[in-house]
Amino acid sequence: MNRGYFLKTLWAILFIGASAQTNAALISRLGGLAYYDTVLDITWLADANAGAGSVFDDGASSTDGRMTWASANAWAASLNIGGITGWRLPATPISPLCTGVCVNSEMGAFFYNELGGISLTSILSSNDPDLALFSNIQSDNYWSTEIQQNAAMAFDFSVGTQNLASKSALFHFVWAVHSGDVGTTQVSEPGTIALIGLGLVGLLGFGRRLWKF
Repeated sequence: MNRGYFLKTLWAILFIGASAQTNAALISRLGGLAYYDTVLDITWLADANAGAGSVFDDGASSTDGRMTWASANAWAASLNIGGITGWRLPATPISPLCTGVCVNSEMGAFFYNELGGISLTSILSSNDPDLALFSNIQSDNYWSTEIQQNAAMAFDFSVGTQNLASKSALFHFVWAVHSGDVGTTQVSEPGTIALIGLGLVGLLGFGRRLWKF
């Protein structure tokens, strides 16, 4: 093994480690109860219908998870997942407000960019492996943030579109999110960094012996 090969190996380890962090999109948090989205900088609850059967479940059935917007908002705000509070409904920007097939909302970006959704197709048909990280995803409408006094945005996971919906007259599903990373690290996985560090220490030690010859 010569010096040139040693340097190439060192750079390869650094490149692989950097690529693993750059390409990471969904990182497990709270023992798999949630996943941090490194692109949107929010954390998604792993259970996409965790509100089903709760006291906030006020739709036609008290066990299906459909709620009015007010109940959905109250349910998300009441959550304490692994000691983490401050959960909320996914956000949709008011300006520019987009309806139909859009990726400017947190749910729109999640549907198309993270879960591999296709327009006019149920998200349950996606072949993206990230879909398996989440449970109880409903091929139906999910509540988003308030847009008007009587209306909020809803994102339909059966067709990949978002539209205005009456906050009191309609009952939709709820998927809670949390701003930022609920984990202890914000950028890198500790295990990955530790492995890279150990590899570098070993290579540097070998390099020192190499250069002595």
